[in-house]
Amino acid sequence: MNKVVEFLNANPVQYLATVGRDGKAKCRPFMFAGELDGRLWFCTNNQKDVYKDMQENPEIEISVSSPEYAWIRLHGKAVFENNMAAKEMCIQNPIVRGQYGEASNPILEVFYLEDAHGAISDFSGNPPFAF
Repeated sequence: MNKVVEFLNANPVQYLATVGRDGKAKCRPFMFAGELDGRLWFCTNNQKDVYKDMQENPEIEISVSSPEYAWIRLHGKAVFENNMAAKEMCIQNPIVRGQYGEASNPILEVFYLEDAHGAISDFSGNPPFAF
């Protein structure tokens, strides 16, 4: 888990893929909020299409590459939880704070990835680091 958290923190703008409510693939820039209690947490706004898409089909994938041409593919089920500790962690990010003001904002939603799994790969020819 430490290697995954380190990679996500080092590459702050990830891309989150969902299946839209129209049945078509959707991919959006997203930011990793942090690790709490062994879970990978993210946040969004309950007024956005991405939130509505994940409510209908919570299976998502996140991907990002590094300047060194390594990348991560991270898959899991988005599980929304009214977790104030996770919201407080999210609001520490100045971008999130600028959008939501405070952790108690009713449109701020947090979710973690259940059964998070995937791989970190690169072009070295070495096998991917699977998790």
